[in-house]
Amino acid sequence: MAISSVSGPTIKAMVANTTGRRFLSSVTLAGIRTGSIVAPAATIRYYQHISTQNSSLPSSKKNKRDSPQHQQIREFSFSYGSGSNKAKSEAGLIPQAVRNETPEQLMHESHPMPMRDEFMGSKRLTTADLEAIPIDLKFHREPTCFSDRVAYHVVKSMRIPVDLFFRTKYIHRVVALETVAAVPGMVAGMLRHLRSLRRCSHDGGWISHLLHEAENERMHLLTWMKVSQPTLFERALVTTVQGVFFNIFFALYMVSDRTAHRVVGYLEEQAVISYTHMLEEIDTGILADGPAPKIAIDYWNLEETATIRDVCLAIRLDEAVHMHTNHHLSDRIALKQEDLRVDIAKLQEERGMVPNENAEKVWSKPNKY
Repeated sequence: MAISSVSGPTIKAMVANTTGRRFLSSVTLAGIRTGSIVAPAATIRYYQHISTQNSSLPSSKKNKRDSPQHQQIREFSFSYGSGSNKAKSEAGLIPQAVRNETPEQLMHESHPMPMRDEFMGSKRLTTADLEAIPIDLKFHREPTCFSDRVAYHVVKSMRIPVDLFFRTKYIHRVVALETVAAVPGMVAGMLRHLRSLRRCSHDGGWISHLLHEAENERMHLLTWMKVSQPTLFERALVTTVQGVFFNIFFALYMVSDRTAHRVVGYLEEQAVISYTHMLEEIDTGILADGPAPKIAIDYWNLEETATIRDVCLAIRLDEAVHMHTNHHLSDRIALKQEDLRVDIAKLQEERGMVPNENAEKVWSKPNKY
């Protein structure tokens, strides 16, 4: 295959146009413009056999696709977007299966959803609204067994180097914190997804919650990246810590998912403490306040005049949800009551949302998905 010429976003291609059977030889994408989600051009060449009426022609030549007597070459150009009418019309010669267009299923905006229902109302939240949402700042899950004590002391030991390195650089501290915090939900969701595939059974309603948690932590990170400008060394440190933590947490979850969720619960306890200290620094004037990034205003449904302090209040509320959720998931594993659908069905029965029948019997039936 060869390209005859390339000029900006338009590519001239060689196409075999005959009356015989046609097949695609190769496709090469080129000329992608900056900022465009649709590649504007493709290079395509077709070959096909010609059925000839000349019976005296040797059979070896009849099937020789590269013979000039047996294929007619036509040159055309096409482009997507702001091309000429001729180029647009010639694009119709390319079969739909090989056109370089974005599938319609991908052409829908996807907005991350917040963790708490309070952030999804029609009313934009003020500082007073955020402060009125209840949160238990003194909550601590006391270790009750050996694995709990291991999880607790691991998390406490992880805080020592963080405190020594970042000290009072709270913005950079939370960037590192959120980079690590976004790992557990994705790892746990991935492993439970694979387990569900292997067992050909429902996961009990965990995967969507875990992936939602990972997405929420990622939005925390993107918010703080808009506020801070980490140095190259800090970026390298964060990348290293993330890579190490991913592999350690992956191995831990494979060995003991109960301990892994307990570790996350204690991590989130420390996150609540860190954001509380950060809010105190802002209130005392040690840490400067400022306008909230647009990404935070849209995600948490805040007022246009929201500040960094409002963002800290919103994120602290999220971290409290993750704290309680992961401690609860660890407890469910210990009690061997991992199927969340049982409790959901019971709640629906209590509220009259489904016919009144015993939820445990419903979900304990074989092959009940």
